[in-house]
Amino acid sequence: MMEDKIIESIAYLLPAIATGLVTYFMFSGFIKHSLTEKRMEMRAAQKKEALPIKLQACERLLLFCERINPVKMLLRIPPISANTEDYLQLLIANISQEFEHNFVQQIYVSEDTWTAIVASKNAVTNKFITTAATVGSANALRETILMEYSQGLPPPTKTAIDFIKSEVHILL
Repeated sequence: MMEDKIIESIAYLLPAIATGLVTYFMFSGFIKHSLTEKRMEMRAAQKKEALPIKLQACERLLLFCERINPVKMLLRIPPISANTEDYLQLLIANISQEFEHNFVQQIYVSEDTWTAIVASKNAVTNKFITTAATVGSANALRETILMEYSQGLPPPTKTAIDFIKSEVHILL
């Protein structure tokens, strides 16, 4: 009799345990799937929110490159005196100010793009310095550089602009 009651209890417990295990694994899978789906939705929402910020950073960096383009810069900023060194310092100060104003944008672009931007800034600065060392006046500095770039020489900012454009194409 005792054995019958044990067998009877097992007969009731076995389906209950099986049902419990099946339910556990079904809910466990459902919860894992639900959590994964929510994570993916959160990532998509974050990317959607970050896209305008990244695009704005690319716009600002593109504007920076355009503003330090040697030809555009020399046309925008006339010499303050005939002294070459004074004009050189004005140009370098302008580049530095533009760069500092846009420095934080590096967190929104790839490392390669930022490296190209810094290299462009340095190339423009070096171009002004090396040309200033060979001319006798601020107007001569301006004319020499404008003449060089009017002959089809691409500005040092072109590479950085190309990097920025390719980054935008990736984002879109």
